[in-house]
Amino acid sequence: TSMVDYILGVADPLQWHSENLARNPTHYSSWMARRGPEAVTWLADRVGVGVYFNPFVEWGDKRIKYGVVAMKDLATDILTWDQFYLSGRLQKPVRVLVDNWDIRMVNTVNLKMAAAASLLLLPKEFTEHDLYAKICSLSYMGDIRMLFAEDKYKVKKIVDGSFQPFQLMYRPLIQDYISEGILKMSDYRQQKAFKQV
Repeated sequence: TSMVDYILGVADPLQWHSENLARNPTHYSSWMARRGPEAVTWLADRVGVGVYFNPFVEWGDKRIKYGVVAMKDLATDILTWDQFYLSGRLQKPVRVLVDNWDIRMVNTVNLKMAAAASLLLLPKEFTEHDLYAKICSLSYMGDIRMLFAEDKYKVKKIVDGSFQPFQLMYRPLIQDYISEGILKMSDYRQQKAFKQV
């Protein structure tokens, strides 16, 4: 019953949507399909923070949602938090399927900024789980949907369900902070705990 989200970074969204509308017109709402690829890219750029999503697409035995974005917009958001939409998603564990632009490497800047911002928002002492929860919550801060439309335990569920992938992403950064003398580490109830120096 769950929907898998995909982000497709493409060189030219207008050309991509032109070809995709010809191949998969049912992926689009009927009114967007009638308006054509120009309307799709206009909507993505003016309303959709550069991303246009096709939700509820049946693909094999799965239901997926895929968003299409220009690679330059994806890289800009990762490096500058310009829209803080895709960068927020990439601060959480994801699986990169194809990486022609070395987005994994580019995303290390995003992860460092997320960890640094979270340290500023955390108290002097916190656990490893607290850190990942704060990182995860960054992209939901100011999101009005969190007041009424989203599960109030969403962040906790994401961190609990992806704790080891969060560790793989952020432990090298934590080790850097410890080496630099910014954090001290201890154990707290079978969990790593930290103190900001």
